[in-house]
Amino acid sequence: MAIRCFFSTRKNLNCFGRLQLLLSNDCSAVIGLYSTAAKQWGTGDDCHGDDTTDDSSHAGTNVRLLEMRASKLEEQVRELTERYKRVMADSDNVRRRTQKFVQDAKLFGIQSFCRDLVEVADLLKQGEEDQRLAQIKERLQGVFTKHGLMKMSPVGAKYDPYQHEIVCHTPAEGWEPGTVAVVKHDGYKLHGRTIRHAQVGIAVMTQEQD
Repeated sequence: MAIRCFFSTRKNLNCFGRLQLLLSNDCSAVIGLYSTAAKQWGTGDDCHGDDTTDDSSHAGTNVRLLEMRASKLEEQVRELTERYKRVMADSDNVRRRTQKFVQDAKLFGIQSFCRDLVEVADLLKQGEEDQRLAQIKERLQGVFTKHGLMKMSPVGAKYDPYQHEIVCHTPAEGWEPGTVAVVKHDGYKLHGRTIRHAQVGIAVMTQEQD
């Protein structure tokens, strides 16, 4: 009985020793794993911290680059907008000048022809005593009016170098000095533009009138 108890006790001690060794080994392993993990975690934290700093630095650099690029693009947009406005303004000016040129070409394309016609009117004026010539003159004046050709009536008007050509001076009897007192040769306008100056005599103050 005592021997059986001895062997049983020894067996239990052996089991306890093995368990203690196992626990000891497991604890050492756990401690080793914890130490390794701690080191790795610490290293990982350090790396993560560096990465965060690097990422922040890169992000700040990218933001500055984007801001610079946006500023350049805004400047380019402003320049292109100004160029567009200038081009549109130039285009409008060219369009208006072209329209004016076309309009003038339509209105004044017969200018030379009208000059020849007024010479005919001068001849008809000389034969006013002839009834047939008077009718022709009247008909011709109607044609003039229809096409915008008008005879000027400057008598009593102030002298205008753009409309009148001075061919003589006359005493200002009943006329204000510097005004047209007599018309020697009729002047004509085509749509308001002088195509032949009126040859006129201008009233002047004489010494006797002084």
